[in-house]
Amino acid sequence: MEKELLRIEGTVESLIFENQDTGYTVFELSGGGELFVVCGTVGEIHIGETVVCTGTFETHPAYGRQFRAQTCETDIPRDIEAIYAYLSSGSLPYIGVATAKKIVEKFGADALDIIANSPQQLTCIRGINADKAERISAEFRRMFGVRELIAYLARFDISAPRAVEVFKTFGPHAADAIDKNPYLLCGDPLHISFAHADRIAAQLELAADSSLRMGAALLYVLRHNANNGHTCLPRQKLVATTASFIHQPEDALQRELDARLTEGEICQRVFDETEFSYLPDLLSAEEDIAWRLADLMKYPAPQPRDLDRNIQFLELTQGFAYAPLQKEAIRTALRENCLVLTGGPGTGKTTTVNAILSLFEHQADRVALCAPTGRAAKRLSELTGHKASTIHRLLEVDYSGGVVSFIHNEKNLLKCDVVILDEMSMVDVKLFQSLLAALRHGCRIIMVGDTDQLPSVGPGNILGEVIRSKVVPTVCLTEIFRQAAQSLIVENAHRMVNDQPLKKGGKTDDFFLLEAGGETCQQLVCDLVCTRLPRSYGFDSIRDIQVLCPTKLGLTGTQALNVRLQQLLNPPAPGKPQLEAAGWVFRPGDKVMQVRNNYDIVWQRDGGEQGVGAYNGDIGIVMAVNPHDRSLTVQMDDRKLIYPSDHLSELEIAYAVTIHKSQGSEFAAVIIPAAEVPAKLCYRNLFYTGVTRARQLCVVAGLRSTVNAMTGNVRQNLRYSGLCRLLQKEYDDRAEVRARKKEQ
Repeated sequence: MEKELLRIEGTVESLIFENQDTGYTVFELSGGGELFVVCGTVGEIHIGETVVCTGTFETHPAYGRQFRAQTCETDIPRDIEAIYAYLSSGSLPYIGVATAKKIVEKFGADALDIIANSPQQLTCIRGINADKAERISAEFRRMFGVRELIAYLARFDISAPRAVEVFKTFGPHAADAIDKNPYLLCGDPLHISFAHADRIAAQLELAADSSLRMGAALLYVLRHNANNGHTCLPRQKLVATTASFIHQPEDALQRELDARLTEGEICQRVFDETEFSYLPDLLSAEEDIAWRLADLMKYPAPQPRDLDRNIQFLELTQGFAYAPLQKEAIRTALRENCLVLTGGPGTGKTTTVNAILSLFEHQADRVALCAPTGRAAKRLSELTGHKASTIHRLLEVDYSGGVVSFIHNEKNLLKCDVVILDEMSMVDVKLFQSLLAALRHGCRIIMVGDTDQLPSVGPGNILGEVIRSKVVPTVCLTEIFRQAAQSLIVENAHRMVNDQPLKKGGKTDDFFLLEAGGETCQQLVCDLVCTRLPRSYGFDSIRDIQVLCPTKLGLTGTQALNVRLQQLLNPPAPGKPQLEAAGWVFRPGDKVMQVRNNYDIVWQRDGGEQGVGAYNGDIGIVMAVNPHDRSLTVQMDDRKLIYPSDHLSELEIAYAVTIHKSQGSEFAAVIIPAAEVPAKLCYRNLFYTGVTRARQLCVVAGLRSTVNAMTGNVRQNLRYSGLCRLLQKEYDDRAEVRARKKEQ
C-alpha cells in the first residue's frame, strides 16, 4: 500500500547537497516551528526561498528522519519585501544588495515580471548593460522554469529526474513544446516510450490520426529496430509494422513516410529493387564506412621487402611453422590496406595476429591494437604482449559539449600506420564510422573476428556484411591446432558450426553437460556457483565464475538467478549498507554490470590516472555503498568509478548475465542454464557465443532437448543492412573510374 502524500511548507535554511546536473538536492527547511531535512530531485533550490514540498517521511538508517520530496513548488515572491529579500540573496548574477535596492525602488512589485519578460528595462539601472540584463533574465527563467516543468510533467507521470532531462533538452519553453507535440518526448535524446507519449497526447486531445502521431510512430519503429540491430527496414515492412503498432491505415502512413522523406527526417535507398528506409545518422554511417573502405582498397599498399624470408625467420625463432592459411593471412596483411581475418576458437587467429604485429614492427610501422570492450582489450593485450585499448579510449571520448564525440576524428587523425581491431563482430556501425574517420590516409586496418558469434549489440552487422561484399580481402582460418584440439570447448564449438552433435563430456574434460530442468536446474546452477566448482577447481564464486543465460525470464533466467545467487553469495547483514535502485538491491561485494554506454562518468585507475566513460557490458564489484547521497563505488578491472544516484539505473546485479551482454568477454568458468529457453532464443550462434566465452571450463546445466534445439537451429538473427551493397557500389564506381582513365 502506497504511503499518503504529505505537504510541508517553509523557508530554505541551508543546502546540504546539490547535484546541478540532475536536480537532486538535500536541504534544510524551516516551517511551523520545525526544521526538516528534505531530499529529492526537485530542481534548483536557493537559501531564503519559500517552498511547498509534496512527499513522504522516511527514516534513513544513518541520517534519521527525512522528507523525500516528489515535487517542490516555489511561488514567485509577490510583495516588495519578499522581492527585495530574494534579489539581495545573491541568487541572480550581477545583483547584490545595492543593485537589488535600486531595482525594487524603480520597479516595485513588478520587478520580477520585468526581469522575466522585459529584461531590457533593467539597463536603466546603473551597472547593468544589455548583455548583463539578458543573462539575469535567462538565469531567473531557468531557475523557476525547472521547477515549473517538474510540476507540469508530474501530471503525466513523468518523474522529476526525467523532467530535468526534458528541461535540458528543450529549455524554458519545454512545456509549450510538449503541449504542441508530446511525441517529442519519445525522440532523441529522451526516448520516453511511445506508449507514454501516446497517453500524454490523448490527455492533450491530439487526434489518433494526426500527422505528428504517425510521423513519430514511423521514427519510433525505426529506432526500435535499430536497437534490435537493424540499420534500415524495407519500406513496406516499416509501413506495415507501424500500421499494426498504432492501428492506422497503411495508405495514410505511406503518405506520411513520403512527407518525412521530403523533410529529411527519414532517408531511403534502393537495394535489389527494394526500397529501404533509414534513420539519417545510420545511413550516413553505412555510406561513410563503404566510402572509406573502398577508398582504402583504391590505393596500392607499400609492398614489403623479403616478406617470405621474414616469415621463415619468425618460424625459426618460434620453433613452429605457420599453416598455409596463416601464411596467406600474414602475406595479405602486409601487402594490402585491408584484411578480414576470421576463424573459430583454436584455429590460430592470435598466433597469426602476433606474426603480423611482429612484421609491421620490424618495418617500424606504428601499430594500434584495439577492441570494442575493456575486457576484450585486456585479453588482446595479454595474448599479444602489447598495449591494447578500447576503441573509445583509442579515439578519446569528448563529452564537453553535451554530445558524445571523439577527440580523434577526421580533423585530428590518429598517429598510427596500422590498426588491428579484434572482436570485430561486436562493432556497430556508428563506432566503426568514427574509427575509420580518424585514420590517416594510407593507414591499414586488420579486422579480426568470428563470424559464428553473435553480431553487435548496436545496429549493423559489419563483419558479416564486409565478408559478404567480397570487396575486402578475407582469410578464414579453419584448421584446429593440436593443443586446442584437446579442449572439448573448442571441439564442441566446431561441432556446432559443422552441424554435428555435441559431446557430453565428463569430469576430466573442460566441457560437460549436466541434465536438469525447472527448479532442479536453478538449484543445480546455484550449487555449481557456490559450492561444487569452487571446491573441485578452486574457482572464486564471484570473480571467476560467470552464469550466462540465453534469457532474462523464467526460473533459469538472469532475473531469478541473480536474486537467488545474491541471497547465497552476498546476503544482507547487520552493519552492511545497502541501496535500492532500479529494482535491484546493491551491497558491498556485489558483482554488477554497466548496461548502457555512459561517456561522462569519471573513473580513476589504481595508479592515479583519471578518465571518463563506462561501457555497455563492463563488469565490476561494488566496493562501497553511500546511502546518504545514494552513490556506489565500483571497481572495474583496474578502474574505480563513483556512481551518483542518477546513474544507478545503468547498473544491474551480474552474478548471471545474458549471453548477449557477455560478448567480447572471457571468463575462467562459464555456466549456461539451458532448460527453459523461449523458442525465439533457440538458435546456434547464441549458444556458440556462450560456450566460447569460457577459458578453462564450460558447464551446460539443462536439457539435452533444449541444447539440441539451440545448436540445430542455424537461423541467424536477420539484420537489415545496406552496407554490403553500398560497399560493392563504391568499389565498382571506383573501378569504373580507373578503367575510364586507363582507356584515355
